[in-house]
Amino acid sequence: MTDDRTRFGKVGRLLLYGVLAGAVLAASALPAGALAGVVFKAASGAYEDLPADLRVPATAQRSYLYANDGKTLLTTFYDENRVDVPITEIATSMQQAIVAAEDTRFYEHGGVDLRGVVRAFVANSKNGGVEQGASTLTMQYVRNVLKSDPNLTPEQRAAATAETKGRKIQEMRYAVALEKKLSKQEILDRYLNIAYFGAGAYGIAAASQRYFGKPASTLTLGEASLLAGLVQSPDADNPISGDKQAALDRRSYVLGAMAKLKMITDDEAKRIAAEPLALHPTQAPNDCGAMTSGHGDWGFFCDYFRQWWNAQPAFGATVEERQQALRRGGYTIVTSLDPKIQAAALAQTLTVYGYDNKRAVPMAAVQPGSGRVLALAVNRHYSLDANPNGQQNYPNTVNQLIAGGGAIDGYQAGSTFKMFTMLAALENGRSLDTGFNSPAQFHSDYPDHGPNSCDGFWCPENANPDWMDGYRTMWTGFGRSVNTYFVWLEQQVGAEKAVEMAQRLGIQFRAGSDADRAKESAEDWGAFTLGVASTTPLDLANAYATLGAEGVYCKPLPVNSITGPDGKEVAGIGPSCNRVLDADIAHAATDAARCPVGQQSSFGACDGGTATGVSGILGGRPVAGKTGSSEENATETFVGFTPELAMAAIAANPDDPGDSVGSAVASKVVDAVAHAMATALKGKPKTEFVPPSTLIAYGADGHPNQPANPDRSANPDQGEENPPADPDQPVVPGRRNR
Repeated sequence: MTDDRTRFGKVGRLLLYGVLAGAVLAASALPAGALAGVVFKAASGAYEDLPADLRVPATAQRSYLYANDGKTLLTTFYDENRVDVPITEIATSMQQAIVAAEDTRFYEHGGVDLRGVVRAFVANSKNGGVEQGASTLTMQYVRNVLKSDPNLTPEQRAAATAETKGRKIQEMRYAVALEKKLSKQEILDRYLNIAYFGAGAYGIAAASQRYFGKPASTLTLGEASLLAGLVQSPDADNPISGDKQAALDRRSYVLGAMAKLKMITDDEAKRIAAEPLALHPTQAPNDCGAMTSGHGDWGFFCDYFRQWWNAQPAFGATVEERQQALRRGGYTIVTSLDPKIQAAALAQTLTVYGYDNKRAVPMAAVQPGSGRVLALAVNRHYSLDANPNGQQNYPNTVNQLIAGGGAIDGYQAGSTFKMFTMLAALENGRSLDTGFNSPAQFHSDYPDHGPNSCDGFWCPENANPDWMDGYRTMWTGFGRSVNTYFVWLEQQVGAEKAVEMAQRLGIQFRAGSDADRAKESAEDWGAFTLGVASTTPLDLANAYATLGAEGVYCKPLPVNSITGPDGKEVAGIGPSCNRVLDADIAHAATDAARCPVGQQSSFGACDGGTATGVSGILGGRPVAGKTGSSEENATETFVGFTPELAMAAIAANPDDPGDSVGSAVASKVVDAVAHAMATALKGKPKTEFVPPSTLIAYGADGHPNQPANPDRSANPDQGEENPPADPDQPVVPGRRNR
């Protein structure tokens, strides 16, 4: 029921229309053309003088986020649920219904219907209520554009739609100018795409989906008349959450008006009006917390995409402007997310830990040579829903556990960081067969005053002396993950060079303490080679992807293409890659990285590895990788790569770094990554790694170095003599991987 204040306000507006009509009340018998001329002389304006948004409307439209197939919808982003469609894709019954409901003389007037003003004024004065409006569809369109103009401040938008005589005259002027330039169908098209239909639906395309779950082109007469009736009071009358009977009453009114205009017969109007309300409401997903049903795991990728978008100057000068562009710009975004690889990654993380486990195993997949992010999975639901029994961030969280950012700095990845020391050494002239008799404990030159220091210097130890001690090269030291070999090697080239190499390959130091150490005292950061800095599965996978791409680093990229509402592809969004390593250095490091996973180097130099089952899981496909365990098994890591794919996973407790995951989970993490890679690569051709040169393998003389006191107790081929269950982690009391 309309209250007196509302009725008075509406009548007051009609009184204003009467004032604007002026002499029209006294001359209502004048011909329409003469009557229009009275006002047009005073109220007309040039089309070129119109605000830009009236000439080229900038309506807010939702943006669509798709998987890499361009068909699988991940989610949409919008402030206003709207998508523009051409008039040819709007049912004729809808076009007729809106004219009957809002402007019966639409095809006769020139933007301002003076007879309509007089008729509405007289009719509503007699009835003491408001049954007829005075604004034409063109005037309503002008008002809708001005109140939603993204280029105006809220105050300017309010002023542009204020109920004042000056504003109403301006609205009439704009309407007349538009009618001089645009056809009736163009105006009707624009109106139907900007009108608000309630329930959060802006424009007829969104309204058709919101109320009936169908495109606007297939609306029936009953559905069209219901929607047309909503625009007068869209929130109050919407039949989903508002007054259903009011919506039906308005439908009957519209059907009656259509019959009077001979658009339909009286019998059709009566028959449709008697039909029960039949809704099939749907809700367009909005943002990363509302992914397509059944795929809450996609939210972590969506969250990373949003981080990336917010950093792109192509979409605005500030983060706020970029978010507005995403939510109002009508972009079609085809991401790099591969649903098959994502499903495989998620399934494998769940073999390690379930959703209700406080520990997590985030996993990332990257394409070498492009940096495209193919999957981001973790045993969590991306959701703001409350967690049971006071559990912290599981099974529901919106923390970016895989790519980092916000509250997540990352996790220690242990011996996977030995790769950066090896690359720095190779770049500084060392060959793969650089040898060292690796002791169980190494007295380094790095200052340390902790409980395990040796006279003020750091003394790292091997995790399993019986399997690791002795003469080692880069091949065997990397394969068996020999701590003392790599601390010695790091000391030869400088820890700061290993740190710089990691940064060059995209490792970000999100933790303040790591960033400070890298900036201020990298040369003394001896423990860096043992992976004490925090990283993320995405950073780690992308760093190793650089080797798969033969030394070409690409920034992580979550999109394949972005198309604007005009159908044109946004330029400058593709891969951003550059060579950061000499190709032969990348080939050499890759050759050594085949040792840990049970394959042989190009020179037959591997003699054991920490993850030898990987090769079998991938069916003998050329693969390389590295395991990593942090101190006290707080985390367990594996990263694997081929020329086509790099994947990494880290088992950790994201909320409590002191909660060690334990050594038993190490093999599960390795298997999870390997099986996910096998699924992702199934059916694809096998690509061989490029062998390194003899020069970088053996130095200038081209012959293997001979140790002064060799200790090759292990089989020089691939066989292992009882390797430890977790060879990266100490198994001897008192020995620590630091």
